[in-house]
Amino acid sequence: MAEADLLAARREKLLRLRDQGVNPYPYSYARTHTVAEVRAAFGSLGPHQRTGTRVRLAGRLVALRRMGRAAFGNVLDRSGRIQIYASTDVLGSELYERFVDLDLGDIVGVAGEPFTTKTGELTVDVGEFTLLAKSLRPLPEKWHGLKDVETRYRQRALDFIANDAARRAVEVRALVLRSCRSYLDAQGFLEVETPILQPIYGGASARPFVTHHNVLGRDLYLRVAPELYLKRLLVGGLEKVYEIGRNFRNEGISSMHNPEFTALEAYEAFGDYERAMELAEGIVEACALAVAGTTRLTYQERELDVTPPWRRASLLDLVAEGSGCDVEKPLPELVAEIEHRGLPLPPPLRNGPKGKVIEHLLETCVQDSLWNPTFVLDFPLDISPLAKRKRGRDDLVERFELYVTGREVANAFSELNDPDDQRERFAMQEALRAGGDSEAQPLDEDFLRDLELGMPPAAGIGFGLDRLIMVFADMPSIREVLAFPPLR
Repeated sequence: MAEADLLAARREKLLRLRDQGVNPYPYSYARTHTVAEVRAAFGSLGPHQRTGTRVRLAGRLVALRRMGRAAFGNVLDRSGRIQIYASTDVLGSELYERFVDLDLGDIVGVAGEPFTTKTGELTVDVGEFTLLAKSLRPLPEKWHGLKDVETRYRQRALDFIANDAARRAVEVRALVLRSCRSYLDAQGFLEVETPILQPIYGGASARPFVTHHNVLGRDLYLRVAPELYLKRLLVGGLEKVYEIGRNFRNEGISSMHNPEFTALEAYEAFGDYERAMELAEGIVEACALAVAGTTRLTYQERELDVTPPWRRASLLDLVAEGSGCDVEKPLPELVAEIEHRGLPLPPPLRNGPKGKVIEHLLETCVQDSLWNPTFVLDFPLDISPLAKRKRGRDDLVERFELYVTGREVANAFSELNDPDDQRERFAMQEALRAGGDSEAQPLDEDFLRDLELGMPPAAGIGFGLDRLIMVFADMPSIREVLAFPPLR
């Protein structure tokens, strides 16, 4: 049937039900079990065994096969699906005909005794049923499901009905967030909330979204990161804090990037980036155990071992090895060597800063090879305005990026707490902004004032949780782990 005919037929059924005095959208249903609970309680039955127990389930009807005076179907709830069996012997002819007149997609409540068929499949013998919500639109074709990516993202509710993997990704997200909180709470961290609407954006190199507050009569920015506010809490004596929340960056959309994303940032007084590495290992290990029960995983059909401790490697050494370039050379000589080797280099980077050239070489020549977790250590100072200088190397800072499956999932520093040094770094960023760098960070006088009160030395780390969730959900694109990804 054409879709218009299917919609019309379902509308006719809706009218017929109402004419018969049936409410197609009742208020509630008192179920006693989920599908998973039925399977846990009665899954060990042998063929042709019955339980003698009556259960009440509720879920979406996703299959229905009439076989004369009996019918088999499948009901799906949040915990899984289970077979149901209806017959005229139990329901009687009138109720049975009403049952087989249900449509795929209808949400139903069924009550009956679990038993096993001759093939050993756990099944609920329907003694009564209730229509809980009439579905007026058809589900995807049975054998093909919902495969078109654009359709899946534009009709996300339908995608969750049709695709087990889509629902599983949402469940994995919840497990990861819960595990992060549990781990940090157990470590004595305090979960806090900081402003999303900010008068000055900062804490990351990114273009912000701008909005306007009518009463205040001023522009505000959706935060690109909570870092500067979390550091103010360290100044105020809250020594171990973290926040899980949304950040917003006015950038492109790809399999790795989304302008609205979930981040975890954690700060611990009196630590440095060595402590941040310990936190990173602990958080990821806790997530792996919660989701998979092991630290030896499979991602996209390739083995992945997240068992601590993890590899540590110098950024400069990795880039020199991966590109073949001498990254210790001055910028003009480094650019000339890159071009001589035929490596790609966007024209704007030829004028520096040198740190961005090195970062570009990391992204193009190295990161794809960083499969198992790797701490990439010690970044150039000119692209790290919020990190302490590396001990013994003033052109670098104590910063690492964590790479897993060839993508960055975390960024961390020994946090800069010298207000004079921080002012100089902000001045460097202002010069970049004046030169046309739209991602450079603005000077924040309020933050500098608070820093002058004295901030203890600290370890800080930020996780891009969507990317981490991709790993544990075994998804190749960030859009697959967002319940409702943005669309054009």
